[in-house]
Amino acid sequence: MALIDIRFVFLFSALFRVVLICYGEWQDAHMEVRYTDVDYLVFSDAASLMASGESPYKRSTYRYSPLLAFLLIPNSIIHPSWGKFIFSAADLLVGFFIRIILKQRKVPEDLCTYAVMVWLLNPFTFTIGTRGNCEPIVCAMILWIIICLMKGNILQAAFWYGFVVHFRIYPIIYALPIVIVLDPHFFRSGLRPILCHWTSAQAKDSQIDSEVIDHHDMWTAFKSIFTRVRIMFGLFSGSVFFLCTGLFFYLYGWEFLHEALLYHLTRTDPRHNFSIYFYHIYLHYEHELSVLEKLISFLPQFIVQLVLISSLAKDLIFCFFVQTVAFVALNKVITAQYFVWFFCLFPLVLPWSTMKLKWEGLSCILLWMGAQTHWLMWGYLLQFVGRNVFLQLWVASLIFMAANTFVLIMTIRHHRYSPLFKCLAKSKNSVKIE
Repeated sequence: MALIDIRFVFLFSALFRVVLICYGEWQDAHMEVRYTDVDYLVFSDAASLMASGESPYKRSTYRYSPLLAFLLIPNSIIHPSWGKFIFSAADLLVGFFIRIILKQRKVPEDLCTYAVMVWLLNPFTFTIGTRGNCEPIVCAMILWIIICLMKGNILQAAFWYGFVVHFRIYPIIYALPIVIVLDPHFFRSGLRPILCHWTSAQAKDSQIDSEVIDHHDMWTAFKSIFTRVRIMFGLFSGSVFFLCTGLFFYLYGWEFLHEALLYHLTRTDPRHNFSIYFYHIYLHYEHELSVLEKLISFLPQFIVQLVLISSLAKDLIFCFFVQTVAFVALNKVITAQYFVWFFCLFPLVLPWSTMKLKWEGLSCILLWMGAQTHWLMWGYLLQFVGRNVFLQLWVASLIFMAANTFVLIMTIRHHRYSPLFKCLAKSKNSVKIE
C-alpha cells in the first residue's frame, strides 16, 4: 500500500480547520446553538478587559493564567476569531511534535503518518481548537517538554515545565515520573541521553526482565534522589513557576491566586458532567463542603497515580498517558475538553501496542464511545428537555467510569514495555550502552 504523503495530511488538516472556523462564524450568526465554545467568550472578555488596563478576573468564571488573556488581546483589535486560529495552529503543532518524537525513536514512516492522523483527524481534537478552547496550547507544551528531555536539554525542559504548570495546573502530575527518569544512568553532564528505539517485535522474557530492572532502578533513584540533574530541573522549573505566579500576584493580587490556582484544588461543580462525583456535589451544594472533604476526593487519584508511576515511570511517555487517563477519569469535574489531555499522548503509545484493531481495539473504541453517548443521551434529556433524570445520569457516569477503567486496563495489558532511555555505562574513552 502506498504511503500517505504527510505534507498532504498537514495541508488538508490546516485547510479543514480554517473551514471549520469560518463555518463556526456563520453558525454563531444564523443558528440558535452556537459553534463557539462558551469558554472562548470568557477568554475574549478577559482579554478585552486586559487590553483596557483592567484585571481579567473582573470577568466572572475566568479561571486561567493572565497569559491566556494577553495572548487573545488581538481578538478585540484584529478579529474575534484570532484566538481560534492560534489554538488551531497549536493543534497542528501537536501533530508535528508527534511526528518528531516518533521519528526520533525510529518508528517506521507509515506508522508515524498513521499516528499523526490519529491526532489531526480526530473529531474531538479538531473541534476543540476551532471552537476556541486553549487545550491544544497545553498539549503542544507537554510534547515539547518530552522532545527537550529526549534531546537532553534539561534546562529548556525545566523552563517549559514550570511555565506549563503555571499556565494549566494539571501537568503537575508529571513531576514525579520526570524526576525518576532524570536518573544518572540516563543523564550525565555533557552526554546526550540514548533513546530506546522502536522494534517490530520484543520477546516477552525481555519485557519482564526490563520491568524487574526498572523497579530496582526506581528504588535506587528514590535513595539517590538529590542528583545534580534533578536538583537543576527542580530549581529551574520551580523558579519559572514562582516567577510567573509572583509576577501576576503582584499585578492582580489574591484574586489571581484564587481563580487561577487555588480554585482548581477545591473546585466543586453542581452542574452535570461526566464525573462520578457530580451527583453528590449537586445534592450537597447548598451545604458547603469543607476543605477537607474537597481534598479527600483527591485520595483515589493520588493512590492510582503512585501505583502507575511506580510501575511505568521509565517508560515515560506511556506513563504520562496512563496517568492522564486515570487522572481525568477520577477527577471531580470532567468535561469533553479534558479528553484532549490524553488524546495528544495516545498516538505516541500506539506503535508499542500489541492490540489489534479487530476485535479488541474496535471493542474498546465502541465501548468508550458507547458509554459516552449513553451519558450524553441522559444529559440531553436533563439540559434541553428538562426531565428530572439526575439519578440516571449518575448511573451513566458510573458506567462511563467503568468503561474508562476497562479500556485503561486493556491498554496497559497490550502495551510493550519500552523505557524511553537506555542506560549508560562509564568508560574512559567513550559512552557504552548496557
